[in-house]
Amino acid sequence: MSRMAQVLVLARYEDEVMEPLTRDDESRTWRGRFERIPGWFVGGWYIEFFRESQRVGILKDLEALPWNQPYCVQVMLHDEDDDCFGLWMFHEGKLVELPLPRTGRFHEPAPPTQEYPPRPGGLWRTDVGHTWLPEQTPEELRDPRQAW
Repeated sequence: MSRMAQVLVLARYEDEVMEPLTRDDESRTWRGRFERIPGWFVGGWYIEFFRESQRVGILKDLEALPWNQPYCVQVMLHDEDDDCFGLWMFHEGKLVELPLPRTGRFHEPAPPTQEYPPRPGGLWRTDVGHTWLPEQTPEELRDPRQAW
């Protein structure tokens, strides 16, 4: 399914660590490669996806890199329907989403079969008067697979 998404990785002085993800690699579960953000001396990379299935596994591959300073790594993810970027940082060796003030990630129920790609849910502002915000799906009814 066509679905735009952007991923930004901010990590100071980690050029060598990010280098493998700046090359195409058909063995990865996701497609594409990170591009360096021009003119950023500290370290920033981006990638854009056009399909849901092209991005599954990207967080796992970022977690597996041998970061020199994992506590300084920030991953920002934006799905096409999100109001803003979500922020992921390392906690106990895993990239986890940090709650942002006045936002909420709303999840749909899990798809009927595993043939559908996992969905990340929508990250929406909760303080701007959206009248269409859905009721949150209980955790046990959400898709347990990682969408990123």
